[in-house]
Amino acid sequence: MGKFIIKKTATGYGFTLKAANGETIAASEVYETEAACRRGIASVEKISANARLEDTTEPSGTITNPKFQIYTDRAGQFRFRLRSRNGQIVAVSAGYHSKTACLAGVESVRLNAPGSEAGWE
Repeated sequence: MGKFIIKKTATGYGFTLKAANGETIAASEVYETEAACRRGIASVEKISANARLEDTTEPSGTITNPKFQIYTDRAGQFRFRLRSRNGQIVAVSAGYHSKTACLAGVESVRLNAPGSEAGWE
C-alpha cells in the first residue's frame, strides 16, 4: 500500500503519492487550503481503481471522465494525468521513457491509492 504525502508550499498545499517502495508515482496541483488538498487525495483514492484509460498517443475515441490520460510531453516522454468526474486534473506523473513504463505507473496508482493513509512529511 502506498502513502499520500502532504506538503506545504509557498503558495498552498500539495500532495504526492508514493508507492510502498518509496517511489513517487503521482503528484497534485497546488491547492489553496489543506482541506482542499485532502479532498483531492480523497478523489484520487475514490476514482483511481476504476478510472478508464485514454491513450492520446494513438488514434482512438475520447473516453468520459473519470479517466487516466496517457500523453507525450514536449520532450517526447510519456506521462499520465488522472481526471476526476468533473474533468479536473487531480494527479499527474513524472515523465517516462516508454509507454510501457507509463502504463505501469497508472497501474501503480490503481494499486497504491485506494485505502492509502495521508500524512505530512
